Amino acid sequence: MNINIITLGCSKNIADSEHVAGHLRKAGFKVYFDRSRNDCDIVIVNTCGFIGDAKEESVNTLLEQIGIKERGRKKRKIIAIGCLIERYRDELKAELPEIDAFYGVHQWGEVVRSLEAEFHDKLEAERMQSTPKHYAFLKIAEGCNRSCSYCAIPMIRGRHVSRPLDEIVDEARDMVANGVKELIVIAQDTTYYGLDLYSKRMLGPLLERLANESGAEWIRLHYTYPTSFPEDAIDAIARHDNICKYIDIPLQHINSRLLESMQRGIDREGTLELLRKFRERIPDVAVRTTLIVGYPGETEKEFDELKEFVRESRFNRLGVFAYSPEEGTAAYALGDPVSEEEKQRRVDELMSIQEEISLQDNAKKEGKIFKVLIDRKEGDFYVGRTEHDSPDVDDEVLVAPHPSLHVGEFVRVEIDEAMEHDLTGHVAL
Repeated sequence: MNINIITLGCSKNIADSEHVAGHLRKAGFKVYFDRSRNDCDIVIVNTCGFIGDAKEESVNTLLEQIGIKERGRKKRKIIAIGCLIERYRDELKAELPEIDAFYGVHQWGEVVRSLEAEFHDKLEAERMQSTPKHYAFLKIAEGCNRSCSYCAIPMIRGRHVSRPLDEIVDEARDMVANGVKELIVIAQDTTYYGLDLYSKRMLGPLLERLANESGAEWIRLHYTYPTSFPEDAIDAIARHDNICKYIDIPLQHINSRLLESMQRGIDREGTLELLRKFRERIPDVAVRTTLIVGYPGETEKEFDELKEFVRESRFNRLGVFAYSPEEGTAAYALGDPVSEEEKQRRVDELMSIQEEISLQDNAKKEGKIFKVLIDRKEGDFYVGRTEHDSPDVDDEVLVAPHPSLHVGEFVRVEIDEAMEHDLTGHVAL
């Protein structure tokens, strides 16, 4: 039988889907990751339940699959899994009776066994990559112990559970042996890694071992948290050439009053000091962050403070989200007093400031040579990334055709032209 897996949401979901797919492939199923494919006997939709837009996309995808089933594939089985199901299982069962089965985020074994396939006790025992062969997400923990007032993830995913260090390194070695050149380290909060297993933060030692033992040419760190950022992780990034000089750290805001209401455990001064450490101790580091606008009670003055913070901090990469009230979170009781129109205005203002910064920074790269990993061929160009860019969310480099260019390989590229979010270049001979 054929199974198609559609994954929505974040890279943690991608990793989960790949491990489920690995178990199913080992059991003899033909497994695909192709949203446009409509000829499979079974479709598994791994949903996202994080914020309003993500929930809407998940529901619309389920409705789309129900429509395909009703228009001619009556025997097709639809299985809904993941975060949205964990959060709204009863409501979805009542509203979407056409779905054959519902499984939450801790029921991967039940998903696999429901299809009469064998499931190992550890999800990570098998894996089938959905990303291009040359990069993969390495999930080091599940759940989250933070209490951010706006976030429903701890309710959905549960408490933080670290994977054993040796197990992670073994999986990393296996992926590199199978052709992976870039490992992207992920968890809901990677900086918390190890506290539950080893009674201390172990992100630094983990990065050291990955750098020394995995064989990966690039190791990239995502989803860090500003409170109690481990100093040895900063040192590891600075010390090893194969750890990308890149830190993804959602800061959410800079105003101390709002940070306290958000329950972030850090204030303005602590945030600025952490950014200073990054830039002093890691030469040429690229810092990516995300911010929230329209949080309940955010005044125009506090938004102006956030704008000035973006101007002064000159983040290399920046994303902005409009606040989304989520049932069950601490902030939900504060209401949603900022209008959607005003939220969008603030999103647009911040992104306009960031586009100027990005264009100025990219312009400084013209004429310089960078190591670029080629992700794909698109039209007449090859598309790749520098170590300062993560796949799907950051800038790309469009490289003019050359016999030495191959997807999944590294190449030296001289930059010809800069744009707000992309660069063009040619192979440096």
